[in-house]
Amino acid sequence: MSETSFPESGQPAPEFCLPDASENMVCLSYFKGKFVVVYFYPRDNTTGCTTEALEFTALADEFAKHNAVVLGISKDSAKSHRSFIEKHQLGITLLSDPEKTVLMAYGAWRLKKMYGKESMGVVRSTVLVGPDGNVVEAWPKVAKSAGHAAKVVDALKKHIS
Repeated sequence: MSETSFPESGQPAPEFCLPDASENMVCLSYFKGKFVVVYFYPRDNTTGCTTEALEFTALADEFAKHNAVVLGISKDSAKSHRSFIEKHQLGITLLSDPEKTVLMAYGAWRLKKMYGKESMGVVRSTVLVGPDGNVVEAWPKVAKSAGHAAKVVDALKKHIS
């Protein structure tokens, strides 16, 4: 599996269609005319990923107020997403990419180093897609999940005309 570079500001966001927690297909193109926060995370029910999902949920109304939707993508199954959503009362859409096609298209599936070992995995990262389908802001490597959703809201506000 080769790595794709992470999309940069001004580039078209790669189109995708993935199943949500209810196994309904959700496509990026469904949100034309809105801002879309696409965030990639390693795994349901892990500490950092739960923190990030809870913070995006807490700010869901703020995103909606600014014509934005939040889509979280991991390689976990729709069933795993359902239990994650139920356990934590999440109010965001989680999409399942077990084949890693979207993760790879966005460059979120990369070589990671942990405890001296290298392996391929999901790098916590985010893109903010504008109403025209182009990336307006990108975070190729989110160092800390805590506080990231607030940074994305702040960036969104900057791009609202």
